[in-house]
Amino acid sequence: MTRSSFPTGLRVALLVLAGIVVLVIAGPWFSPYACDEIDFAGTWSAAPTLAHAHWFGTDSLGRDLFVRTLCGGRISLLVGGVSTLVSLLVGVAWGAVAGYVGGRLDSLMMRIVDVLYALPFMFFVIVLMVLFGRHLLLMFVAIGAVNWLDMARVVRGQTLALRSRDFIAAAQLAGLSDRQIIVRHVVPNLLGVVAVYAAVTLPQVILIESFLSFLGLGVQAPATSWGALVNDGARDMAITPWSLLFPALFLSGSLLLLNLIGEQLRAHFADRGGPAA
Repeated sequence: MTRSSFPTGLRVALLVLAGIVVLVIAGPWFSPYACDEIDFAGTWSAAPTLAHAHWFGTDSLGRDLFVRTLCGGRISLLVGGVSTLVSLLVGVAWGAVAGYVGGRLDSLMMRIVDVLYALPFMFFVIVLMVLFGRHLLLMFVAIGAVNWLDMARVVRGQTLALRSRDFIAAAQLAGLSDRQIIVRHVVPNLLGVVAVYAAVTLPQVILIESFLSFLGLGVQAPATSWGALVNDGARDMAITPWSLLFPALFLSGSLLLLNLIGEQLRAHFADRGGPAA
């Protein structure tokens, strides 16, 4: 697949999202303030201004909102990326094995998926966070470990279709083991589907992290995330509306771009007839 084969809308969305990622990573370096630094020389709850380099204003504690918004974006995007990676690894492995092996193993593995589907997803994540502490690493595992079910079902369905293809039969006749066939032939032919669902899963994970942080179960001070900043901004909205506006714009804009990328990828692979064998 060449770069020019991607739709213009997809390329624009990827470019804008890449700009947000670069800003989130490099932006704080251009500010004289640290993420948790209080500007005692400035005005607390100050509106956005060029004075004192408070471009997004300050929060109710006198901390620079520009730096905190970008630092919060680092956490939100990191949690989204790592948790999505965990869910993809588990979901692709589970679905590919179940779909290729089939039989009783397939039935058993998918019944496990059905049982997990019956559990209240968000409640399960909240229980894990409460029982084992609100650590960032645990958030990666907690969200990713229970967010792989959709991917497992999709991959299983695609694997069932691939299992009857000629190149799989040729690999079996060549004496390759089931593990080798899954790794070399099944999974590579699922990359298109995986890319689409990764783009769909990523905004879901970011939204989950933001919701947990909004409830006070996410990242803890002095670290922050977009969800935690939205929570703080909603509390101080009557006094400092900009403390809600800027984190909410970054969060909603990123989610919109990621959903747009997912839809564009879905339409792109649908037009091409799905991933090539």
